[in-house]
Amino acid sequence: MTFKGNIIDDFIESRFLQEKINLKTFLPNNHSPLYTYQLVIAQDGDDYLQKGKLASVASELLENKEINNCIIVMIPYQSIEDRYHKYHPNGAKNGAYIRFLAEELIPYLEKKYHTFELASGRTLLGDSLGGTVSLHAAFEYPYTFGQVIAQSPFIDKNTMAKIRSLKKPELLRLYQSVGKLETEVETTKGKVKDFLTPNREFHLLTKEKGIDVYYDEFNGDHTWPYWQKDLKKALILMLK
Repeated sequence: MTFKGNIIDDFIESRFLQEKINLKTFLPNNHSPLYTYQLVIAQDGDDYLQKGKLASVASELLENKEINNCIIVMIPYQSIEDRYHKYHPNGAKNGAYIRFLAEELIPYLEKKYHTFELASGRTLLGDSLGGTVSLHAAFEYPYTFGQVIAQSPFIDKNTMAKIRSLKKPELLRLYQSVGKLETEVETTKGKVKDFLTPNREFHLLTKEKGIDVYYDEFNGDHTWPYWQKDLKKALILMLK
């Protein structure tokens, strides 16, 4: 699967994280500063680029005019431990990472690219813990991030508490998907967790809160082949 466009390697020095954060930015084939673009920020950047074929999927949808013009910024993680500390609600760097997304990355990208400077023009994307941190970032910065695509997000008491206390549910649009076979998922800490039941409970809460949500249970498990298939539908629904 090939794509039309360019992948730009970039980085940003984060004062919140005290480290250099690498970025891989997909610019569509017709990219021009004369156009205004929706912005997609993907956690698990290398995984979405290589396993999810994100650039290729977006390129195809753009060519077929199934989604609006967009720029996709993919943020790779350094290691499994680094991913846990930044993405998990209990992670040592979770709060700093969310501040980095909202207070450092967004201003940096807005200076560099012509994007919609509205929450509704920014979509956070992530799978598993990447979906979790995307949700939490949108909960904490509702005027910065208006859309989330969460593929099989890890849902625990922290995320349930966040959704219950959400003050501006009307500002959020959400795409949430989970596999019907995700009842015994081995986590990065070696524990086996049921992802399906908490995702169902979380979805019920989103409906109660009045969030604009599309929810889907696909016939599959907690692996990339199913997220890759799910990605095209998610992008069409959120970026059309």
